[in-house]
Amino acid sequence: MEMVLLTALGVGGATIFGSCIGFMFKGLSHKFADIVLSFAAGVMLAAAVLGLIVPSLDYGTGKVGLLITVAGIFVGALCLNLIDKLVPHLHKIVGSPAEEEEHRNANLSKVLLFVMAIAIHNLPEGIAAGVGFGSEDVAQAFLIAGGIALQNIPEGMVIIGPMLAAGVTPKKTFLCAALTGVVEIVGTLIGYFAVSISTAILPFALAFAGGTMLYIISDEMIPETHAHGNQRGATYALLVGFCVMLVTDYLLG
Repeated sequence: MEMVLLTALGVGGATIFGSCIGFMFKGLSHKFADIVLSFAAGVMLAAAVLGLIVPSLDYGTGKVGLLITVAGIFVGALCLNLIDKLVPHLHKIVGSPAEEEEHRNANLSKVLLFVMAIAIHNLPEGIAAGVGFGSEDVAQAFLIAGGIALQNIPEGMVIIGPMLAAGVTPKKTFLCAALTGVVEIVGTLIGYFAVSISTAILPFALAFAGGTMLYIISDEMIPETHAHGNQRGATYALLVGFCVMLVTDYLLG
Protein backbone atom coordinates (compact mmCIF):
# COMPACT_ATOMS: atom_id res chain seq x y z
CA MET A 1 0.00 0.00 0.00
CA GLU A 2 2.88 2.36 0.78
CA MET A 3 4.28 1.75 -2.68
CA VAL A 4 0.92 2.58 -4.26
CA LEU A 5 0.62 5.77 -2.23
CA LEU A 6 4.13 6.88 -3.16
CA THR A 7 3.40 6.13 -6.81
CA ALA A 8 0.16 8.12 -6.62
CA LEU A 9 2.07 11.08 -5.19
CA GLY A 10 4.70 10.70 -7.90
CA VAL A 11 2.16 10.56 -10.73
CA GLY A 12 0.26 13.58 -9.40
CA GLY A 13 3.45 15.37 -8.47
CA ALA A 14 4.69 15.10 -12.06
CA THR A 15 1.98 17.58 -13.09
CA ILE A 16 3.12 19.99 -10.39
CA PHE A 17 6.74 19.53 -11.46
CA GLY A 18 5.73 20.31 -15.04
CA SER A 19 3.92 23.44 -13.92
CA CYS A 20 7.09 24.64 -12.16
CA ILE A 21 8.97 24.23 -15.44
CA GLY A 22 6.13 26.13 -17.11
CA PHE A 23 6.75 29.09 -14.79
CA MET A 24 10.44 29.06 -15.73
CA PHE A 25 9.70 29.00 -19.47
CA LYS A 26 6.47 30.98 -19.86
CA GLY A 27 6.96 31.73 -23.56
CA LEU A 28 6.94 28.18 -24.87
CA SER A 29 6.49 28.08 -28.64
CA HIS A 30 3.68 26.04 -30.17
CA LYS A 31 6.26 23.89 -31.96
CA PHE A 32 8.09 22.97 -28.77
CA ALA A 33 4.86 22.35 -26.87
CA ASP A 34 3.49 20.18 -29.70
CA ILE A 35 6.63 18.06 -29.89
CA VAL A 36 6.81 17.54 -26.13
CA LEU A 37 3.11 16.72 -25.93
CA SER A 38 3.44 14.30 -28.86
CA PHE A 39 6.31 12.54 -27.12
CA ALA A 40 4.02 12.21 -24.10
CA ALA A 41 1.25 10.82 -26.33
CA GLY A 42 3.66 8.14 -27.59
CA VAL A 43 4.58 7.25 -24.03
CA MET A 44 0.90 7.00 -23.07
CA LEU A 45 0.11 4.91 -26.15
CA ALA A 46 2.77 2.36 -25.27
CA ALA A 47 1.71 2.32 -21.63
CA ALA A 48 -1.93 1.76 -22.64
CA VAL A 49 -1.15 -1.11 -25.02
CA LEU A 50 1.77 -2.82 -23.29
CA GLY A 51 0.88 -2.10 -19.68
CA LEU A 52 -2.92 -2.39 -19.73
CA ILE A 53 -4.48 -3.97 -22.81
CA VAL A 54 -1.97 -6.81 -23.33
CA PRO A 55 -2.06 -7.77 -19.62
CA SER A 56 -5.86 -7.69 -19.82
CA LEU A 57 -5.67 -10.32 -22.54
CA ASP A 58 -3.19 -12.35 -20.49
CA TYR A 59 -5.47 -12.39 -17.44
CA GLY A 60 -8.50 -13.31 -19.54
CA THR A 61 -9.46 -16.81 -20.63
CA GLY A 62 -9.91 -17.72 -24.29
CA LYS A 63 -12.53 -16.02 -26.44
CA VAL A 64 -14.44 -14.81 -23.40
CA GLY A 65 -11.33 -13.04 -22.16
CA LEU A 66 -10.86 -11.43 -25.56
CA LEU A 67 -14.46 -10.19 -25.55
CA ILE A 68 -14.00 -8.79 -22.03
CA THR A 69 -10.90 -6.88 -23.16
CA VAL A 70 -12.60 -5.46 -26.24
CA ALA A 71 -15.68 -4.53 -24.21
CA GLY A 72 -13.52 -2.88 -21.55
CA ILE A 73 -11.72 -0.74 -24.14
CA PHE A 74 -14.98 0.51 -25.65
CA VAL A 75 -16.67 1.07 -22.28
CA GLY A 76 -13.67 3.13 -21.14
CA ALA A 77 -13.76 5.25 -24.28
CA LEU A 78 -17.54 5.67 -24.11
CA CYS A 79 -17.36 6.77 -20.47
CA LEU A 80 -14.94 9.56 -21.34
CA ASN A 81 -17.04 10.47 -24.34
CA LEU A 82 -20.06 10.77 -22.05
CA ILE A 83 -18.10 12.93 -19.61
CA ASP A 84 -17.05 15.16 -22.52
CA LYS A 85 -20.72 15.72 -23.36
CA LEU A 86 -21.98 16.23 -19.82
CA VAL A 87 -19.21 18.42 -18.37
CA PRO A 88 -18.53 21.78 -20.05
CA HIS A 89 -14.87 22.14 -20.99
CA LEU A 90 -12.61 23.15 -23.85
CA HIS A 91 -10.34 20.81 -25.80
CA LYS A 92 -7.80 23.43 -26.82
CA ILE A 93 -7.13 27.15 -26.75
CA VAL A 94 -7.12 28.92 -30.10
CA GLY A 95 -6.48 32.52 -31.06
CA SER A 96 -3.57 34.86 -31.71
CA PRO A 97 -1.84 36.88 -28.94
CA ALA A 98 -3.60 40.02 -30.20
CA GLU A 99 -6.98 38.35 -29.92
CA GLU A 100 -6.10 37.10 -26.44
CA GLU A 101 -5.31 40.64 -25.30
CA GLU A 102 -8.52 41.99 -26.83
CA HIS A 103 -10.76 39.32 -25.34
CA ARG A 104 -9.06 38.82 -22.00
CA ASN A 105 -12.14 37.82 -20.01
CA ALA A 106 -13.40 35.47 -22.73
CA ASN A 107 -9.99 33.83 -22.87
CA LEU A 108 -9.94 33.43 -19.09
CA SER A 109 -13.10 31.35 -19.38
CA LYS A 110 -11.53 29.32 -22.17
CA VAL A 111 -8.38 28.70 -20.15
CA LEU A 112 -10.34 27.58 -17.10
CA LEU A 113 -12.38 25.21 -19.26
CA PHE A 114 -9.14 23.89 -20.74
CA VAL A 115 -7.78 23.26 -17.24
CA MET A 116 -11.06 21.54 -16.37
CA ALA A 117 -10.57 19.25 -19.37
CA ILE A 118 -7.14 18.27 -18.08
CA ALA A 119 -8.54 17.59 -14.60
CA ILE A 120 -11.36 15.47 -16.07
CA HIS A 121 -8.95 13.30 -18.00
CA ASN A 122 -6.44 13.05 -15.17
CA LEU A 123 -8.93 10.98 -13.18
CA PRO A 124 -8.96 7.97 -15.57
CA GLU A 125 -5.19 8.31 -16.03
CA GLY A 126 -4.82 7.98 -12.28
CA ILE A 127 -7.21 5.02 -12.28
CA ALA A 128 -5.03 3.38 -14.93
CA ALA A 129 -1.96 3.77 -12.71
CA GLY A 130 -3.81 2.29 -9.73
CA VAL A 131 -5.29 -0.61 -11.70
CA GLY A 132 -1.78 -1.55 -12.83
CA PHE A 133 -0.86 -2.46 -9.26
CA GLY A 134 -3.83 -4.80 -9.08
CA SER A 135 -2.06 -7.18 -11.46
CA GLU A 136 0.68 -7.74 -8.85
CA ASP A 137 3.25 -7.25 -11.62
CA VAL A 138 5.20 -4.44 -9.98
CA ALA A 139 7.46 -3.84 -12.99
CA GLN A 140 4.46 -3.47 -15.29
CA ALA A 141 2.70 -1.23 -12.77
CA PHE A 142 5.71 1.06 -12.61
CA LEU A 143 5.86 1.10 -16.42
CA ILE A 144 2.27 2.39 -16.57
CA ALA A 145 2.76 4.89 -13.75
CA GLY A 146 6.05 6.06 -15.26
CA GLY A 147 4.45 6.56 -18.65
CA ILE A 148 1.60 8.58 -17.17
CA ALA A 149 4.00 10.63 -15.05
CA LEU A 150 6.14 11.44 -18.11
CA GLN A 151 2.99 12.57 -19.90
CA ASN A 152 1.98 14.74 -16.95
CA ILE A 153 5.15 16.84 -17.05
CA PRO A 154 4.50 18.52 -20.43
CA GLU A 155 0.80 18.66 -19.57
CA GLY A 156 1.67 20.72 -16.50
CA MET A 157 4.01 22.88 -18.58
CA VAL A 158 1.54 23.87 -21.29
CA ILE A 159 -1.24 25.15 -19.01
CA ILE A 160 0.88 27.77 -17.21
CA GLY A 161 1.50 30.24 -20.05
CA PRO A 162 -2.13 30.57 -21.19
CA MET A 163 -3.38 31.04 -17.62
CA LEU A 164 -0.86 33.78 -16.88
CA ALA A 165 -1.62 35.44 -20.23
CA ALA A 166 -5.33 35.40 -19.36
CA GLY A 167 -4.64 37.40 -16.20
CA VAL A 168 -4.69 34.65 -13.57
CA THR A 169 -2.27 35.40 -10.74
CA PRO A 170 0.80 33.14 -10.43
CA LYS A 171 -0.46 31.81 -7.09
CA LYS A 172 -3.88 30.82 -8.44
CA THR A 173 -2.26 29.43 -11.59
CA PHE A 174 -0.07 27.14 -9.52
CA LEU A 175 -3.02 26.08 -7.34
CA CYS A 176 -5.06 25.16 -10.44
CA ALA A 177 -2.17 23.13 -11.83
CA ALA A 178 -1.67 21.43 -8.47
CA LEU A 179 -5.38 20.58 -8.31
CA THR A 180 -5.18 18.67 -11.60
CA GLY A 181 -2.36 16.65 -10.01
CA VAL A 182 -4.42 15.94 -6.89
CA VAL A 183 -7.21 14.58 -9.10
CA GLU A 184 -4.73 12.05 -10.48
CA ILE A 185 -3.68 10.98 -6.98
CA VAL A 186 -7.33 10.32 -6.11
CA GLY A 187 -7.77 8.36 -9.36
CA THR A 188 -4.75 6.17 -8.60
CA LEU A 189 -6.15 5.21 -5.21
CA ILE A 190 -9.61 4.52 -6.69
CA GLY A 191 -8.13 2.22 -9.32
CA TYR A 192 -6.02 0.33 -6.81
CA PHE A 193 -8.83 -0.24 -4.30
CA ALA A 194 -11.29 -1.21 -7.05
CA VAL A 195 -9.19 -4.16 -8.22
CA SER A 196 -8.13 -5.00 -4.65
CA ILE A 197 -11.76 -5.56 -3.69
CA SER A 198 -12.27 -8.09 -6.47
CA THR A 199 -9.53 -9.50 -8.70
CA ALA A 200 -12.29 -10.94 -10.91
CA ILE A 201 -12.77 -7.51 -12.49
CA LEU A 202 -9.04 -7.11 -13.22
CA PRO A 203 -9.13 -8.00 -16.97
CA PHE A 204 -12.04 -5.61 -17.55
CA ALA A 205 -10.51 -2.90 -15.34
CA LEU A 206 -7.19 -3.07 -17.21
CA ALA A 207 -8.93 -2.84 -20.58
CA PHE A 208 -11.21 -0.04 -19.33
CA ALA A 209 -8.19 1.99 -18.21
CA GLY A 210 -6.46 1.29 -21.52
CA GLY A 211 -9.55 2.43 -23.43
CA THR A 212 -9.70 5.73 -21.55
CA MET A 213 -6.05 6.40 -22.35
CA LEU A 214 -6.52 5.57 -26.05
CA TYR A 215 -9.50 7.93 -26.13
CA ILE A 216 -7.48 10.78 -24.60
CA ILE A 217 -4.62 10.23 -27.07
CA SER A 218 -6.88 10.18 -30.11
CA ASP A 219 -9.45 12.77 -29.08
CA GLU A 220 -7.28 15.28 -27.23
CA MET A 221 -3.54 14.93 -27.65
CA ILE A 222 -3.01 14.13 -31.33
CA PRO A 223 -5.49 16.75 -32.65
CA GLU A 224 -3.92 19.38 -30.39
CA THR A 225 -0.37 18.62 -31.52
CA HIS A 226 -1.41 18.66 -35.20
CA ALA A 227 -3.29 21.96 -35.03
CA HIS A 228 -0.40 24.39 -35.46
CA GLY A 229 1.42 23.15 -38.56
CA ASN A 230 3.88 20.91 -36.69
CA GLN A 231 2.42 17.58 -37.78
CA ARG A 232 5.63 15.95 -39.00
CA GLY A 233 7.69 16.80 -35.94
CA ALA A 234 4.78 15.79 -33.71
CA THR A 235 4.44 12.44 -35.49
CA TYR A 236 8.10 11.56 -35.05
CA ALA A 237 8.02 12.71 -31.44
CA LEU A 238 5.10 10.33 -30.82
CA LEU A 239 7.10 7.47 -32.36
CA VAL A 240 10.10 8.32 -30.19
CA GLY A 241 7.94 8.33 -27.05
CA PHE A 242 6.39 4.99 -28.02
CA CYS A 243 9.80 3.41 -28.68
CA VAL A 244 11.24 4.72 -25.41
CA MET A 245 8.50 2.90 -23.53
CA LEU A 246 8.87 -0.17 -25.76
CA VAL A 247 12.58 -0.42 -24.94
CA THR A 248 11.86 0.19 -21.25
CA ASP A 249 9.26 -2.60 -21.24
CA TYR A 250 11.71 -4.95 -22.95
CA LEU A 251 14.49 -4.19 -20.47
CA LEU A 252 12.16 -4.60 -17.49
CA GLY A 253 10.88 -7.87 -18.93
